[in-house]
Order: sequence, then C-alpha cells, then structure tokens
Amino acid sequence: MPEFPDYLDVSYEDGDGESPDDYPALEDKMEKAIEVTRKGLEEYESPAVMWTGGKDSTLTLYFVAQVAEKHDLEVPPAVFIDHYQHFDELLDFVDHWADEWDLDVIFARNENVGQIADTPGEEVAVSDLNEQNQHHVRDILEYEEDTFPFLLDTYVGNHLLKTVALNETLEAEGIDGIISGIRWDEQEARADETFFSPRHDPEIYPPHDRVQPILQFEERAVWDAFWNFVVPDTVEDYPMGHVPQDYDDLPNGLNHDALPVSPKYFEGFRSLGSEVSTDKANNEPAWLQNLEETTERAGRAQDKEDLMGRLRDLGYM
Repeated sequence: MPEFPDYLDVSYEDGDGESPDDYPALEDKMEKAIEVTRKGLEEYESPAVMWTGGKDSTLTLYFVAQVAEKHDLEVPPAVFIDHYQHFDELLDFVDHWADEWDLDVIFARNENVGQIADTPGEEVAVSDLNEQNQHHVRDILEYEEDTFPFLLDTYVGNHLLKTVALNETLEAEGIDGIISGIRWDEQEARADETFFSPRHDPEIYPPHDRVQPILQFEERAVWDAFWNFVVPDTVEDYPMGHVPQDYDDLPNGLNHDALPVSPKYFEGFRSLGSEVSTDKANNEPAWLQNLEETTERAGRAQDKEDLMGRLRDLGYM
C-alpha cells in the first residue's frame, strides 16, 4: 500500500490564482464546494472535518453531510478545538447539534496548559509547562520571556491552545485530510490557499492535507447559502429564503434551538473567537450588516490577526 500522499489523486494547484470572482453566482460556489468535498471524502483514508460551531465550518459540515448522503459515503468525525475560552452559547450549540446530527466529535485540547491555568489573562510560567510545550515555546516560537498570558489571541497562546492541540489530535487519530471552512476573503494570509493544500513537513506537523471546499465564498454568500439551503434543508418548516430581520423573527413558531445558527450571530457578532477578546460588530444580526464595506474580523483581538501569516506557517488554520 502506498504511503501518504502517494495514494492520493488530488491537484494542489486547484484554485491557484483564483478569487471569489471566478465563482460569481451562489450556484457556482456551491457546485465547486460539492466537487471538492466529494473528492476529499473519497480520496483520503482518514478524513475529518474542522468544526468550530461558527458559520463557515457549519456550512462546510453541511456540504460534507449532503455529499456523504448522496454518494453513500461515511460522514467523518468532526474535530473541535477546545481552547478553554469559548462563549458558553457556542459550547451549548456544538453539544446540541452534535447530538442532533449524530456526529462523532473529537475534542482537541492542550490539557497541560488547561490544567495549569483557568483564568483568561493570568500569567503562565513557561517552566511549569511539560517538555513538549516548553519545546514549542522556546525552540519553535523562540519566545524568551519567563511567562506568557493565558489568552487565545496572542502568539504563544494561540499556538499552544489551538495549533499544538490540533497537531496532537491529527497524529493521535491518524487523520490524513482535514476538511476546513476557511475562505479567501476572510483573511489576507488565506488569500493564496488552494482547494487541496499540502502540509507535509513532519518537523512542523503530522503530514496531512487541508481540504478547503468554501474558499470561494464571500461572507455574504455564506449567509445566502444558510437561508436558502442549510437552514431549510435541516429544519422542518423553515421556508427557503426567509432571512430573519431580528432576534425574534423566526417563522412558524420555531425557536433558536431549532436553527443550526449560533444565537451570537443574531446578537450582532460576525466572527466567534475567544469570549474574552471578541466583540460584536453592532446590534444587527450579522447578515444584515454592511458586510462589503466593513471587516469581518474587526471584533477580534488584532495582535493575533497581525501575526496570522507566521501562525499559519506553524500549522494554524
């Protein structure tokens, strides 16, 4: 049996040089997402889906479920990175829909850091970390301070709580293809990604590929897909194309527990990161805001956003 990646038949150039403009209609974007998803499910021996409970990863999960059902393929497990600083509502959302959709969810955690610190912002002594985490801090990140803050949206915090946790899970579970919901327009560091993106350097991460079916979706198109396909297809009695105008505008007596859309988006959040460092954009539901002329991740702590390129070199999504 050939070793990874020799058994794959994927093109790492697929999507190179493209942008959302190359997929002008929602139907074009969805057709490409279905094509990439199907190939991802068929080509990889042990795929998994990155699921954060946010809109992009839930849309990706929708494509996975639809393609798996149509082509008699298995729905792979979902990997949820628990960085210990989530909104409570997001954790409730993940638990609810994992049960509703009968998902196998693998929780990726850096338990060593989580056992040492429990209050966001508290200082963590590097010397208290285990040998592996100290290696990441000193040798990989080249961080020289004695302590670092227990915060997700910092260089050290993000790497230990998300990237290290993910890489440990990829290795432990033998995952060779991680289906991820990143988009070209979401962050400058992601603008050059391709639909099948290799991560083969064993000195940085367990060798695997990133399968990225929704690169071509803009933020507006994500919400269009939700109200025209995701929600009507998964919620009985939800009329196709109904776009809620406020928190209480749900049709046919439905409540928020019935919708695979986090209530935080109804409250005005456009991006769901750390509870302690993410603010809502304004009081309108996310899809009613000025998506084209404002920044989607403006509510996130910018020190991490400014380091995104370097973090991605280390394995960040």
